[in-house]
Amino acid sequence: MRKLLLASAIAAVTASSALAGGYVAPVVAAAPVVVEKGSSSSSSIWIPLAVLVAVGLIVANNDDDEVTGD
Repeated sequence: MRKLLLASAIAAVTASSALAGGYVAPVVAAAPVVVEKGSSSSSSIWIPLAVLVAVGLIVANNDDDEVTGD
């Protein structure tokens, strides 16, 4: 009985240290990289072009019936 108790005590001591494991460095996730997509140069021309067309349409449809002179 004494040998069985001694063997189980030795097994318990060696098993606990074997299961403990060593130092494992923590895994740190890399910081996300934000990549800004550059806008194309042609996309910035649409707003001024639309304003120019609108002003042109307003000027072309100027139907004043005002008679000048004679």
